[in-house]
Amino acid sequence: MHIPDGFLSTPVWASLGAVSLPAVGVMARKAQAHHEHSRAPLLGVMGAFVFAAQMVNFPVAAGASSHLLGGALLACSLGPAAGVIVMTAVLAIQAFVFQDGGILALGANIFNLAIAGVLTAYIPYHFWGSGRYRRAAVFVGAVLSVLVSAGLAMSQILLSGVPVTTPLLQLSAGLFTLAALAEGAITVAVLSAIEKINPDWVCRPAARRNRVLTLVGAASVAVAIASIFVASTDPDALERIQIHIGVTPTGALLSTPFADYRFASIVSDNAAKAVAGLVGLALVYAVCTAVGRAVAQRRSV
Repeated sequence: MHIPDGFLSTPVWASLGAVSLPAVGVMARKAQAHHEHSRAPLLGVMGAFVFAAQMVNFPVAAGASSHLLGGALLACSLGPAAGVIVMTAVLAIQAFVFQDGGILALGANIFNLAIAGVLTAYIPYHFWGSGRYRRAAVFVGAVLSVLVSAGLAMSQILLSGVPVTTPLLQLSAGLFTLAALAEGAITVAVLSAIEKINPDWVCRPAARRNRVLTLVGAASVAVAIASIFVASTDPDALERIQIHIGVTPTGALLSTPFADYRFASIVSDNAAKAVAGLVGLALVYAVCTAVGRAVAQRRSV
């Protein structure tokens, strides 16, 4: 779902970058009104969990794979504003450290996955998340978040003049729909598991969350390590489109030792991905926790 450089034309990626930057600033200000300093580790843990989950690609169909996006999970656990901030931090680290998603296309990816994806996921939860249809609201929100993010990405690619045939668009729509249904099921399962540990954690975070944070943090590390053994090697839907139409992404604007979620100096491929994943978890946790504390500190001032 991450758009690489080379897909979007300059007017498209520049416009989305210009829109995304102030939009994230607005979300940061909104997060201040509802954020407490004690919740800063929660942002770090949920960011690390989403980062780890995005490393695990599962097969969908037609030789394509997908992975959890996590917009609905962040929206329902942190709230929409904080969810946007955490997803933005995850996308930025993925682009600059792991070269996952283009740097020039970062504004587009933030707009699609962090802003539109998280806010769309929260709408059903906002209206129906407190009643008997709560799980259905979470599921629908997660499905919509993927479909909206995918639809925006495809629209931006088409606006950039990339030649995508009608059959390929239809195939992509089917793949994205399957990925959206999987997102909904996974999100409901994860939130249900968290609620069994602390029933109030998702709707109204309780004052004491140490046990939940520890378990979710441990799960993040476990998922990152497990991804090297169970993740699908098939390309995701956007990569499948790239293969079909023959578009070659431009070279990375910078090179890092953790490109493609591997540590270049380690011989073993599995060990390389494990090291890169754990480094990513640490970076995401540190950045999201620092952002949470900064937001809370500005609020207190």
